[in-house]
Amino acid sequence: MKIIIFLNERRKALRLSLSLWACTVVLVLIAALAAYLFNQGSIYLEKRITEGELQALEDVKADTDTALNAMVGRLSLLQSHVMRLDALGARLARMASVDDMEFDVENPPGIGGPHTMVSNDTQGSSDFDFLISLNQLEQALEDRQDKLSALETMLMERSLQDQIRPLGNPAEGGWVSSLFGYRADPISGKKEFHLGVDLAGRSGMPVTSVASGIVTWSGPNQGYGNLVEISHGNGYVTRYAHNKTNLVSVGEKVEKGEVIATMGSSGRSTGAHVHFEVLRGGRHVNPSSHISLQ
Repeated sequence: MKIIIFLNERRKALRLSLSLWACTVVLVLIAALAAYLFNQGSIYLEKRITEGELQALEDVKADTDTALNAMVGRLSLLQSHVMRLDALGARLARMASVDDMEFDVENPPGIGGPHTMVSNDTQGSSDFDFLISLNQLEQALEDRQDKLSALETMLMERSLQDQIRPLGNPAEGGWVSSLFGYRADPISGKKEFHLGVDLAGRSGMPVTSVASGIVTWSGPNQGYGNLVEISHGNGYVTRYAHNKTNLVSVGEKVEKGEVIATMGSSGRSTGAHVHFEVLRGGRHVNPSSHISLQ
C-alpha cells in the first residue's frame, strides 16, 4: 500500500510504501487518538458546567443564610416586643383588678402535640427550630392581642361607668348640714322627709357635677330656688339646688367634676348650701352612698 503526503503547494510529495499490517496499525492509532481527544473535550466541558452549577448553588446558599440570619434577628426583636406586651398586660390586669386566669398574660397559653421524628441534619434541625419559634411567636401574639383587647374593653367600660355613675363631692370644702330622711323642717319645724343631703359652705363656692351627663334643667324651680338637674344615663339623675348662679344651660354636656353653679341660698333656704339629690329610675335614693368627702 502506498501513502502519498503532499509537503507544500508546489505539489512536492512524500511517497511511503506500507504494508497492509502497518497501515492498519496507523489507522487504529489515529482512531484511538481521535477518541481520546473527544473524551477529554467532553470531560472538560462537563467539568466546566459542574463548576458553574456548584458556584451558583453556593451563591444561593449564601443568600439564603443571609436572609435566614436576618429573619432570626427579626424574630428576636419580635420576641422582645412580646415581653413588653406581657409587662404592659400585667400592669393593666393589676389596674383592672382582674384575677381570672384568662387574663394572666404572664403565663403562655397551653399548647402541645405528639412527638415527631426529625432529621439529624444540623441545618435541617436549625430550620425546623426556627419554624417552631416562628409558630410559637404567632400564637403568643394572637393570645396577647385577644387578652389586651378584652382588657381594653373592660377598662373602657369601667371608665365609662365611673364617669356616669354619680360619685363625688358636689361642694368641695363644704360640710354635711342635713342628711337624707325624716327631719324637722328648718323653716316650719314640722317633721318632713328630706329627699337629699345638704352641704353647707360659703356663698359663691363652686358646685360641681359628680358625674358626666346632659343638663335637663337649669333655672328657678319653686322651693329649689336655682336648680341644675343632670341626667347621667342608666336611670341616674342628680339635682343641685339653692344655687346663687347657674353656669350651665339645658342640653349642655358636662363632665365629671365640672363646675356647674355657685353656692347660694335661693329658694326655700336658711343659708348658703347646696341641696344634693340622687334619683335612680325616677325614685329618690340616699345620696350619702354617692358622696365622697375625701
